[in-house]
Amino acid sequence: MKPDLFQAPDYYLLDDLLTDEHKMVRDAAREWVKREVSPIIEDYAQKAEFPNQIINGLAEIGAFGPYIPEEYGGAGLDQISYGLIMQEIERGDSGVRSTASVQSSLVMYPIWKYGSEEQRVKYLPKLASGEFMGCFGLTEPDYGSNPGGMITNFKDMGDHYLLNGAKMWISNAPFADIAVVWAKDEAGRIHGLIVERGMEGFTTPETHNKWSLRASATGELIFDNVKVPKENLLPNKSGLGAPLGCLDSARYGIAWGAIGAAMDCYDTALRYSKERIQFDKPIGATQLQQKKLAEMITEITKAQLLTWRLGVLRNEGKATSAQISMAKRNNVDMALTIARDARQMLGGMGITGEYSIMRHMMNLESVVTYEGTHDIHLLITGMDVTGFAAFK
Repeated sequence: MKPDLFQAPDYYLLDDLLTDEHKMVRDAAREWVKREVSPIIEDYAQKAEFPNQIINGLAEIGAFGPYIPEEYGGAGLDQISYGLIMQEIERGDSGVRSTASVQSSLVMYPIWKYGSEEQRVKYLPKLASGEFMGCFGLTEPDYGSNPGGMITNFKDMGDHYLLNGAKMWISNAPFADIAVVWAKDEAGRIHGLIVERGMEGFTTPETHNKWSLRASATGELIFDNVKVPKENLLPNKSGLGAPLGCLDSARYGIAWGAIGAAMDCYDTALRYSKERIQFDKPIGATQLQQKKLAEMITEITKAQLLTWRLGVLRNEGKATSAQISMAKRNNVDMALTIARDARQMLGGMGITGEYSIMRHMMNLESVVTYEGTHDIHLLITGMDVTGFAAFK
């Protein structure tokens, strides 16, 4: 088992922009990843299994709802702290970060923002501690980039709702205790419902044969005449804007997380370039390899500045959905490019589980697609700057 020798790049001394609390939160997450994730993650990725034993540790470092108020079990941290935690976890593995992102931004966030006080008290403390795990049901087999076309629906049966439909590509689905599900009422209005495991007609078949996010559990949500109590409807927001508000929070976390994956690939390639001897000198002494490394650290630094500023705007309540969209698209694209260049620098060794790069590259092929594809985010920015919607 190789030791985790990761050293985080900070070319522009961005630590000077962080508070002592930010650095303490980040460093705690970093040390936990080195101790609990790095030694096991390659094996779990090869086996295509999620390491369930890390759930308690994720809760202990505040990865579940770090910005949720303490009265509901959260850590009451700011948005930069949330981003830094996601960065460190994805430095370990995108799939593990997905587990934390879903729990925080797609399950806890809507219950906190859109739920009743009774729902907050009932679910949030258990989600924060990892006693309950959750998932988010929006994407359907025929409706991905166009979630408003969903066909999952519920009917008012007097003393309960009757839910029917299906969702797919759902992180955490195979082991989730609850699902925040988005469905249309009889008038076609989208609402969120909390569906609990054990409700008759609710099943979560696991998705197999993935080449990406192999250490993350993915599945479907199937609803066959599921009776959902009326008190499980999220009462404080409806319409497509409700799930999209959750995705803003999740995309923000992804923008930070992708930097972690890029940093790990850069650090691995930099260390390898100093050790690998070809033609009687380290490959890091050659111009082409230095070009790759120089471009990597430049792009990482730009992404770090982008996300730090976005975090400040989030803390001030000024960040727009389009600004979050830009950061998600830019940073994931940046991380994918760095992963591919780093893989080339390692030659044949770059495809082995001896190093993390190929795993990061495969994971990022999912991250660049989920929660808004690269192209959809380009169109969001295009619409924001021109005023014209090119989606239709």
